[in-house]
Amino acid sequence: MADIVLEAKSIMERFSLEGRTALVTGGGQGIGRAFAHGLADAGANVAIVDVNIETAETVAQELAIKGVESIAIACDVTKSEQVTKMVETIVDKWGKLTIGVNNAGIGQWHDAEAIEEADWDRMIDINLKGVFLCAQAEGRVMLEAGYGKIINTASMSGSIVNTPQNQAPYNTSKAGVIHLTKSLATEWAPRGVRVNCISPGYTRTQLVNDLLETPVGQTVYPEWMHRTPINRMAEVTDLQGVLVFLAGEASDFMTGSDLVIDGGYAAW
Repeated sequence: MADIVLEAKSIMERFSLEGRTALVTGGGQGIGRAFAHGLADAGANVAIVDVNIETAETVAQELAIKGVESIAIACDVTKSEQVTKMVETIVDKWGKLTIGVNNAGIGQWHDAEAIEEADWDRMIDINLKGVFLCAQAEGRVMLEAGYGKIINTASMSGSIVNTPQNQAPYNTSKAGVIHLTKSLATEWAPRGVRVNCISPGYTRTQLVNDLLETPVGQTVYPEWMHRTPINRMAEVTDLQGVLVFLAGEASDFMTGSDLVIDGGYAAW
């Protein structure tokens, strides 16, 4: 029997994002900033989207120093008209949108019996509704083109219940992102659009560093590490590899998957 013919392109060519255009929501800081740099380093043009235009512009300038074409866009992902404008701005500039990274989100701890309705609504609006509105706007462009990659930021908290902190609203919002990802993936797969999500574990960002300096943070940190086999938090750069994989041609047969990057936390 003859050997199966291998893909004509090399594996490194299939990881390359040359010629692709991307957006990253929540791209002005933390994980989103690292995602923007990862996509840019792999060859994509990148739109940095953030509710804070100043942080978005700072990251866009960082990419420009690397010789990458990028733009900064202010957008509240809970507002459909702003999300639509975001996508239109990118298509007007580059003629296409190949990669949508829906990363904007918030994290807060709440005791379930005490949370205010407004706090619940804000969590769901940003973390779940915002992801849907962005995916919807991105999907419309990608479906017309017959190809695209949508990558949502979920969390290991969408699959497990964290401890010792209480965060039922956050966990619920991220579980919704995972199931939304699977739902969009199956609906759009026949039309060329792939939808996957990344679920980080505890990840070191400036906001987390600030938290860990508080008495509460110093209390929870040892418990987090005790439950993490690798025995450290993720650095934001630990998440870039899986993002570039999902954004490129190498993952074209992959959709509806949730990739958990948690140092083994959920493996116990």
